[in-house]
Amino acid sequence: SYQRFANCYRCFYKLQPEMTRSIYDQFVSQLQTSIKEEIQEVKDEGNLEVLFNSLDKMVEEAKDHKEPAWRPSGIPEEDVRSAMVPYLLKHRSYLQKVLKEKEEENRKVAESVLAGRDRIAELQQLIQARKLAWQ
Repeated sequence: SYQRFANCYRCFYKLQPEMTRSIYDQFVSQLQTSIKEEIQEVKDEGNLEVLFNSLDKMVEEAKDHKEPAWRPSGIPEEDVRSAMVPYLLKHRSYLQKVLKEKEEENRKVAESVLAGRDRIAELQQLIQARKLAWQ
């Protein structure tokens, strides 16, 4: 405020109050201009206008949602659990599905191996029989 400014420069204010007022007005004007320029520079450097527009868009889209947004409880363990459990359950069901597929694939391969062994045994018996017949 002007009064605080005048109190800081009390001696000068007592000698020339009009000049003090003029200096105060110039100081405030230049300070406002400088602050506006700094804000504009920060906005330009950080591309804040685009970011603020996208934030406004998100706020508008969020108005359509009826359920409340997630907020942290303040207890990190619970927050992590609430975020990770659904993901881990989904991942577990995926892994169980893959496991069943692999078990089925292994069962088919095992059956194929057993069938191959049986065929080898049959061929060995056939070879043995023909060998005996030849002798």
